[in-house]
Amino acid sequence: MIAIDTNLLVYAHREDSEWHAQAKACLVDLATSGNPWAIAWSSLHEFLAVVTHPRIYTPPSPQAIAFEAIKAWQDSPGLHLLHEGPGYLDKLERLCVRARIAGGRIHDARIAATCLNHGVAELWTADRDFSLFPELKTRNPLLRG
Repeated sequence: MIAIDTNLLVYAHREDSEWHAQAKACLVDLATSGNPWAIAWSSLHEFLAVVTHPRIYTPPSPQAIAFEAIKAWQDSPGLHLLHEGPGYLDKLERLCVRARIAGGRIHDARIAATCLNHGVAELWTADRDFSLFPELKTRNPLLRG
């Protein structure tokens, strides 16, 4: 199963993003493939925080439009929304200790631990910080070639 990171959700949503067309095409391809795909709830929370933030986007996405985007993704028949569950804390601790991370990078570890806990085969992301977690295979689908 492929999971999608926050940055691809943001790019797919924000038409003013340089990567909008490519990110939107990736999500549409996954959603219509008939194969299971996933988004961690923590990525959806971060998506809301980013696209509605007035210091990040001028104008920010209206809250109602941001929630509509999430509901549209949620309507995809193959989407699995991933949450923390049994075994998650041990995975999070292992990732944090091995990579010696703290602060803001804990959020990436949280997404990685959630994906690993649900058996995600690959995380699609444009964030190179996930290389700190070699247990989780990552790919940037925006860089084709």
